Amino acid sequence: MIKSKDYLKPITETILAEKMALANMPPSHDHIDEATLVSMLKPWRHELIEVYAHSFLKDKEESEEAMDIWGEAVAGLLVSLDLKLDVALKEITYYRDRIGVIVKDQAEEEGFSFNHLYDVISKFNQIVDLAIQKVSQTYMRDYANNIEVAKYAIDELSVPLVQLTDEVGIIPIIGEIDTKRAQYLMTNALDKGSQLGLKYIILDLSGVSVIDTMVAAQIFKVVDALKLIGIETMISGVRPEIAQTMVSLGIKVDLKIYSSLRQAFGKISIDQ
Repeated sequence: MIKSKDYLKPITETILAEKMALANMPPSHDHIDEATLVSMLKPWRHELIEVYAHSFLKDKEESEEAMDIWGEAVAGLLVSLDLKLDVALKEITYYRDRIGVIVKDQAEEEGFSFNHLYDVISKFNQIVDLAIQKVSQTYMRDYANNIEVAKYAIDELSVPLVQLTDEVGIIPIIGEIDTKRAQYLMTNALDKGSQLGLKYIILDLSGVSVIDTMVAAQIFKVVDALKLIGIETMISGVRPEIAQTMVSLGIKVDLKIYSSLRQAFGKISIDQ
């Protein structure tokens, strides 16, 4: 009767002995060239092969921890290089097949019983499945985070504060204003207005097609917040049809409004 894990050592030793040859296999993706293989895939492959090899001797918890580390690193690199998830998945399954052949050959050479072979294959497949799960979950998480960061940057750029003079800045708004965009407007106006030491900020609505009670309420919140830090706000670019809509909706306006940016800036110049 075979005791301990001694019967598994030849499998681990054989895989590690063939690590370099296994890592030098051609890319499993037609769109990845040889240079990318050398610089990017080989380090992945070395680590993956080692995790696979040691998984036969290590406890499940140790193997899972090693696979977690590998999966985090690989998924992060895939996202940073804008590569698809299937690059890693094909590598994982490719080496499942290659190492599966080594396991079969060693099992025949060492005379494994059916039960021992089943245990080995079952344990190895669990590690492979964990690799697929870990890489997929981490990739989707990192990819979603990148999209969120990009969306934040786009939204932030959609409400820029442009400094006109030492004391005057303008925020040109184009398109619709929803609750989320209004929050970016608030943050940009307060943070950058304070950083630049502005006394006046002009909110230019020339590019806003619709103003309803919700939009007006969001704008007034920005105006009130700016007033608390000593910045006076003016509204410019209110077209006649927008003015009519505001009146028909009963929106009460208690701030300075001008039909054009030129008028608003001219009024500031006179006051100064």
